Amino acid sequence: MAVLIKNLSYTYPDGRQALKNVNMEFQTGKKTAIVGLNGSGKSTLLYHLNGTILPQTGSVSVLGEEVCKKNLNSIRKKAGFLFDYPDHQLFLTTVYEDIGFGLKNLGQDKNATASAVNKILSELNIDHLKDYPPYQLSLGQKKICAIAGILVMQPEIIICDEPFSGLDSRVKENFKNILDDFSAKGKTIIFSTHDQEFCYEWADNIFIMNKGEIIASGETVNIFNNKEILEKAGLVMPKLARLFGNRNPAPRNVEEALNPV
Repeated sequence: MAVLIKNLSYTYPDGRQALKNVNMEFQTGKKTAIVGLNGSGKSTLLYHLNGTILPQTGSVSVLGEEVCKKNLNSIRKKAGFLFDYPDHQLFLTTVYEDIGFGLKNLGQDKNATASAVNKILSELNIDHLKDYPPYQLSLGQKKICAIAGILVMQPEIIICDEPFSGLDSRVKENFKNILDDFSAKGKTIIFSTHDQEFCYEWADNIFIMNKGEIIASGETVNIFNNKEILEKAGLVMPKLARLFGNRNPAPRNVEEALNPV
């Protein structure tokens, strides 16, 4: 199991309760989505998975290790976090320095760090950006550079808060391919999203959140074809589910819809 959450609750200093007795299991090697309206608790939940926020009550375990202050370095090596706004994690003079920051922070040898950074720059086809200051990049370029800084650490889990928001279709496809390559190695992706159409096509499993609680979980196709659950969460059924959800198996994309097995 990649992540185990037990009886997790969290209240912000202003008194707003963001999470209410949440219990979740995230399967290893799966792409799992967390979906819900704004304010449902998605981001707060994700922040607990790498210790950006520490549990007030309840517990979070990542690959069998408890998320707590003394374990933060180990947890963050296992579970990389991609923020919704990449400016939150790109802050050095050049892209090259930013990508190598995590390895340098862990005390890795300078030559080994340089080798790892150059390798990930090449793999993601962003060699040409290495000397740029991050503030000069487009949003899509920033997101790809931010995830390069995660991948270079060789984590087992990537946690993404709205990874595809603000991206045009070309960059979105490129970014999805990067995550697909990570997933194909048997590794785990946990992400929040408002893009239900994409989620229906791409995610293996899904959790639906509403007002700080988990109101449904399971395989994506099954959950998104359940009108009662979606209405309770204030969500709209994806188009493919509305049009073809009665098929068995239900198509996950346009190609499958047009060419039924």
